[in-house]
Amino acid sequence: MRTFVLGDIHGAYKAMKQCFQKAGFDHETDRLIFLGDVCDGWPEVYEATNELLKIKNLTYIIGNHDEWALTWAKTGYAPEIWLTQGGVATIESYSRNVPSDHIRLLSQAKEYHIDEKKLFVHGGIKPFQEPEEQDRSVFLWDRELVYLALEKKELNDEVQITRFKEIYVGHTPTTNFGSGMPIHACEVWLMDTGAGWTGRLSMIDIESKEIFQSDPVPELYPNHKGRL
Repeated sequence: MRTFVLGDIHGAYKAMKQCFQKAGFDHETDRLIFLGDVCDGWPEVYEATNELLKIKNLTYIIGNHDEWALTWAKTGYAPEIWLTQGGVATIESYSRNVPSDHIRLLSQAKEYHIDEKKLFVHGGIKPFQEPEEQDRSVFLWDRELVYLALEKKELNDEVQITRFKEIYVGHTPTTNFGSGMPIHACEVWLMDTGAGWTGRLSMIDIESKEIFQSDPVPELYPNHKGRL
């Protein structure tokens, strides 16, 4: 069984399928650790979530956009900030009717996952605290870990900044730092390569470190603006 980590999808089902095809991903035997944010941006949130539900060995880490969408699915509450950050596409994808198994998937998603000294989380953690001592908002939103790792990389001082051997995060697009590829800094892997915007979706084999990428997502959805 191979283990892959997938960055933020943001409704880009076509990009997701491309990553799976390039990796030869097997829905029955391979394992996928998804770093969150299947929702908000491109028009196929429903299809992307359905695809995740087909994966036998799936670990789903909740993202901040997933939490916004889950609140809407359960209560109908749609704050303006969510709508302007891709929420409209999620609502339109579902036609306001979210299947119970989709709600269950997001409701049961993990705040973070630890496996053999590897940490998987959407946003990040406070580097000098144990995860169990931190709040949900940190896991979904915080970027302190990412910025510290990138600062160390810039200074050629890539020492361990946590107790974990490897940490995989989404949430912070590498395109913000001029890279269309995942960035490895200290023990941190930044896996959001801007699929929600103008970048590509990325997936990595955590053993071989081979990276599989989609085409630029706007090319896959030429009639949609995504989160632009």
